[in-house]
Amino acid sequence: MDQRFELRKQQLLADCQVPPAAFRGAVRRLEAFAQPFIATMPSPETQEYSRIYLAGLLSDLPRKNAEAIAYRNDLDRQRIQEFLGYSDWDRDPMRDELARQVGRELGRPDGVIVFDPSAFPKKGTASVGVQRQWCGRLGKVDNCQVGIYLGYVSEAEHALVDFRLYLPKDWAKDKARRQACGVPEGLRYQTRHELALEMLERRGAVLLHGWVSGDDEMGRPAWFRRELNGREERYLLAVPSNTSIRDLETEPPSYGGKGRHPKAPFQPVRAWCEALPAAAWTRLTVRDGEKGPLEVEIVKRRVESKVERRVVGFEELLVVVRYVEGGKLKYDYHLSNAAAETPVSELARVAKAEHRIEECLKRGKSEAGLGDYQVRNWDGWHNHQTLSLIATWFLLQEARRGKKGGAGIDGAAGESGPGDDLPQGLPVRHRGAQLAGADSLAGAERAGAAVPLQIM
Repeated sequence: MDQRFELRKQQLLADCQVPPAAFRGAVRRLEAFAQPFIATMPSPETQEYSRIYLAGLLSDLPRKNAEAIAYRNDLDRQRIQEFLGYSDWDRDPMRDELARQVGRELGRPDGVIVFDPSAFPKKGTASVGVQRQWCGRLGKVDNCQVGIYLGYVSEAEHALVDFRLYLPKDWAKDKARRQACGVPEGLRYQTRHELALEMLERRGAVLLHGWVSGDDEMGRPAWFRRELNGREERYLLAVPSNTSIRDLETEPPSYGGKGRHPKAPFQPVRAWCEALPAAAWTRLTVRDGEKGPLEVEIVKRRVESKVERRVVGFEELLVVVRYVEGGKLKYDYHLSNAAAETPVSELARVAKAEHRIEECLKRGKSEAGLGDYQVRNWDGWHNHQTLSLIATWFLLQEARRGKKGGAGIDGAAGESGPGDDLPQGLPVRHRGAQLAGADSLAGAERAGAAVPLQIM
C-alpha cells in the first residue's frame, strides 16, 4: 500500500472510538437484529423488501431514499416505492417492538422521556403536512414537514422510540388534499402537545422513567405542564426567555398598611436572571464531548408564571442553567413540578436530556436516512420513519458493543479483521462521532455519543 494511504488509514483507525475488531459479525448481527421486526410483516414479499430497505438505510448511500435503495439492489424503483407507500402492512407492531427493546435495554427508574419537534424542509405543497411553519433546521419560517419525536434518555444511552407527523389545521380540514395523500379518514387535528401526550399514553408504561422533558416549544403552554402534573408525571420543560415569572422566595415590597399585602412583581425570566447576585449560582463541572470538562452554573427557585397576562395559578420550580458557548454566555430556562429540595445535580442531568435527543435526531438524519425520504403520502412518510428509527437503534447497539471493550465480539479463529463476515465483499465503514452543538449540553456526566457505523 502507498505510504500516503497507509498513513491515512492509521489516522482513520485512530479516529474510531471502538476497536476495529468490534465490527466483526456486523452483517450477521443485523440479520438477527432485524428478525423480530421483520416477523411483523404480513407476507414473504413485504418481509424481503423490509430487509432490503433496512440494509439500504444502513448503507453508505449519499441519499437513502426508495429510488437510491432500489438502484443499489438492481430493483425496479416502483416496487420499493409501492412497498413503502402503498402496500398493506401495519407499522405499529414494529414500533411496539422498538419501544420494548429500548425499555428493556436502556430502562432506568430515573430515565427521561423527551419530546422534541423536528422539521424537514420540503419544496412545493403536495407532500403531506407541508406548509410554511417554523423550521428549526433552517432557523426561520419556511416550507417544511414537522415530526414530533419521543426519545428516551438514561445513564445507559439515548434513543428515539416513537414519532407523530404534525398535520396543520389547514391540512386537517382540506378533504381533497387529505384524500390525495392518504390521510386516514378518522384522523382529526391535534396540536403538537396532544400528539406528545398520545405517545406518552402509549409508551410511558414500557419506558421506565422518572421525568418528562422537552424544548421551549413543548414547555411554553401552561396547560401542557398542568396536564403532565395531573398525570403524576414529574416534568422539567424548557420555556422561552420572555416567560414572566414571580419569585416566591424573594422579599416582597413593604406593606403600606392598607389593602392586600403586596407580592413580588412579575418579570421576564431573562431579566430576573441578569439581576441575580453571583452567590445565587451553584457551579458544576461536567464532562461533555471532545473538548474536556465544561463548567455550568445553575440556580433554582420557587416561582409562579404568567401567560398572556394571566397568572398560571400553580407553583413551579424555575431551573436556569448557564454556560459559555462560542465565547458567549448562554442560558437555558426550565419550569418543573419537582420538589424544591431536588438536588441541582439531578436537575442539571435532566436538563441535559433534551440535548441528547437532538443528538439522536442528528444521528438518525446523518447515519440512517431519517430525512432522506422522497414520499408524499401519509403511509410512505410513516413507514420510512419507522424503518429509519429501527436502523438507528441497530447503530446504537453496535456502538454500545464497541464501548464494552471487546465484550461479545465475534472472535472467529485466525487473524481475520473487520468485515470478515462479508462474503459478498461488502465493506464496513466506521468513523468518529463528534456532533455539532456538543458544547451546548449542560448537566451531569455524559454517557457518550454513539459511534456511527455504516454497512453497505
